[in-house]
Amino acid sequence: MKDIFARQERTLNPELPSLTELQKQLLQQLSIDQNQPGTILHDFQTLIDFLQPNGVEVSSVNNLLPLKVLSELNSQLSHPIETKLKRPVQKSYPYINGLYLLLRSSGIAKIRSQGKKEVLILDAATLESWSNLNPTERYFNLLEAWLIWGNNEILGEHQDSFGNLFRCIQLWPHVPDRGLKFPKYEDQHDINYYPGLHNVALLELFGLLSIKHGKPQEGKGWGIASLQRLPFGDALLQFLFPLGIRGGLQDDLNVTFGKLQSHFQPFFAEWKYNLFVPEQGFTDGIYIFKVSIYQAWRRIAIPAKKPLSWLAETIIDAFDFDYDHLYEFSYKDRFGRIIKIGHPYMETPPFADQVQIGDLSLEPGIKMTYLYDFGDNWKFDVQLEAINPPNNKIKKPKILEVHGNAPQQYWSEDDESDENEE
Repeated sequence: MKDIFARQERTLNPELPSLTELQKQLLQQLSIDQNQPGTILHDFQTLIDFLQPNGVEVSSVNNLLPLKVLSELNSQLSHPIETKLKRPVQKSYPYINGLYLLLRSSGIAKIRSQGKKEVLILDAATLESWSNLNPTERYFNLLEAWLIWGNNEILGEHQDSFGNLFRCIQLWPHVPDRGLKFPKYEDQHDINYYPGLHNVALLELFGLLSIKHGKPQEGKGWGIASLQRLPFGDALLQFLFPLGIRGGLQDDLNVTFGKLQSHFQPFFAEWKYNLFVPEQGFTDGIYIFKVSIYQAWRRIAIPAKKPLSWLAETIIDAFDFDYDHLYEFSYKDRFGRIIKIGHPYMETPPFADQVQIGDLSLEPGIKMTYLYDFGDNWKFDVQLEAINPPNNKIKKPKILEVHGNAPQQYWSEDDESDENEE
């Protein structure tokens, strides 16, 4: 098994590795429930129950769980861990971090602004769809949420173009049949970053490998004594290997579950239905944005049917900047992924003149960043304050309120001389 993976990893152009008869039999006979092949369904339900009924307030930047709930949630999981950290964060609890990734990438939970607070709440429609799935369907839909849609931007990390499946495939050849041991804490340094401890934790939760915990050290996080591949993990990753290497499961903007269904249905006939995440679609109305930079801000109204490029130009007008530079809007969608929409002259779509305001799937409270002039990097905070009913009297963008002086776009040598004289 190890030689097969290593050889195919070097070529990066593998043929489909065939499952052994024993592996086929293993898949056909596996019955999925709350506690097998791993405890993923049990622990995921624990996190869902933890958010009921009103959700949990999260951090404002990356929308992660706060320190005050981490210890309690950790104690309720199947694999609670010990740390010797004074102020642990969500990343310090890899099982929680991995489960949070599934919760967001599945669409079962989303962020909602409540005044100045950001709250992680359950999405009623998606949760209802989840409740109608059987254990096999839940298991594989969570597997897709992890391996296909689980963008690490959700966790406040940089986007990985290869994806979590590729990361796990890269780890697998380095775990020998006798297990991968870490005699000292420093020995686990590599897996801390690749594939990442949350991916290692999820490999155990999905029943692909087993982990023996190490003793925590003062000032250190979770310690791992050893990793041991499991037969189900060998079979599953060997089956998925070509898709992970060839990029056959690259994510796209529209989250649609069931991409793996045709591959696994011959072994798991119980997989008939998939998680349904309702699309928000076009939302009509008059969008009210508060656009801020430093101490200055402007309130702008714009009809939903206008392209995003009109909002870009209105911001430039409102702050007395010129039109000579490129720009880019960025914001986090309901799944926690960063969406970027650029100037029409940029190379990579989507483009601002082709996206209507009402197609952005924004909710009041959400914030975008408007980056103008990639040389000087002017960053405007663009917050959606409200979506008012359609108004035929407002047919184009309108500046409703002006507060504070706009920053000076360009500085000349004369300006610097004047400052020095003062």
